Amino acid sequence: MKKLLVLSGDSYHVPFIKKAIEMGYYVITCDFFEHNLGHKLAHEYHNVSYMDKEAVLALAEAIKIDGIICFAADEAATTVAYVAQHLGLPSHPYKSIEIINNKDMFREFLKKNNFNVPKAKGYISFEEAMYDFNHYKMPVMIKPVDSSGSRGISKIDSIELLQEKAEYALSFSKAKRFLIEEYIEKKGYQVGGDGFSVDGQLVFRCFSNNHLSNTPLNPFIPLGGSWSSILPEHIQNKIHDEIQRLLNLLNMKSGAYNFDICIDENENVYFIEMGARNGGNLIPRITKYATGVDLIEYSIKAAVGEDCSDLKMTQPKGYWSCYTLNSQKSGVFEAIEIHDELKKNNVVEYELLVKPGDQVRAFTGSDKKLGSIILTYVTMDEMLEKMDNMDKWIKVIVEEAVVKSS
Repeated sequence: MKKLLVLSGDSYHVPFIKKAIEMGYYVITCDFFEHNLGHKLAHEYHNVSYMDKEAVLALAEAIKIDGIICFAADEAATTVAYVAQHLGLPSHPYKSIEIINNKDMFREFLKKNNFNVPKAKGYISFEEAMYDFNHYKMPVMIKPVDSSGSRGISKIDSIELLQEKAEYALSFSKAKRFLIEEYIEKKGYQVGGDGFSVDGQLVFRCFSNNHLSNTPLNPFIPLGGSWSSILPEHIQNKIHDEIQRLLNLLNMKSGAYNFDICIDENENVYFIEMGARNGGNLIPRITKYATGVDLIEYSIKAAVGEDCSDLKMTQPKGYWSCYTLNSQKSGVFEAIEIHDELKKNNVVEYELLVKPGDQVRAFTGSDKKLGSIILTYVTMDEMLEKMDNMDKWIKVIVEEAVVKSS
């Protein structure tokens, strides 16, 4: 029985763990949260942080694994590539993962290889950035170079806010670097979704329309995605070609990707992010509903070196979405009220991660989510209207209270 090491046993990884066991693999999980549900499902658990590459490598050598994998976490993807490269296991090149997981390195790589990219540079301090600030066209984005889940991101248009927002970004950066980049005026929805390459060829992709928050808390955090994409075929093909060019340059192998891409009014393609792992927020599950393709299964097969050559491009059918349940204020969670019409006609799956009485925090990043809902629709218009106005259909009841910092 082949041994698969899964980095984390949190709720995101439970479908992975269940699927791997169903496929006949011996599943080992590791992280330093011993109460995560996935550890109870796995055959074996080790209290080792997936952020500690050397510790995970030592564990992997000791238990003699056949494959290593993560889900929805860029930091873990770096460890996956590091360990796999040292042990000769299937994976993408470690250096390539390091590039795409660090925003300043990624922007520099894109610029060097003639992709569309906004003017951007990484900094270690406010003082360093201050000298360059007037060279940027306003507004600009301030981002931690290595944070995920839209945490630590700000948009500013004056130097007066630079110190505050630089320090805010640095508070979310493990590398203690932040990025300044000129803001891209996108046309329509941001492009999200997942894809998969086999031996470096992008054989499957399922693009989504990303629906961003329209509240002051964090207007850049996705509230969910909807499928099928509203983009015309020629733009989807253009995005596909740019992804393939990027995969070639990075010498990527077999595995899943999560995309975050902008299209401007001239139909230019801009990479915002590209994670070498499956997307979170139930994206693989919706992809299976829409296309019949199980990207979780293929990701597991790729991690242990199984043949994935039967995976083919499949166009999505129907109209689907995922929505992130969230609170716009911190306090004590009481209930979620879902409109009867939505409940009857649209809700497919409903996952709540909190219970009445739990303390919850305002939705400033994806780590503050309360749960997720998968929905289906009859038409594209219905899907977009409901996703863009979901606060009319779903109410989160939270009693305001002082919440302990976390």
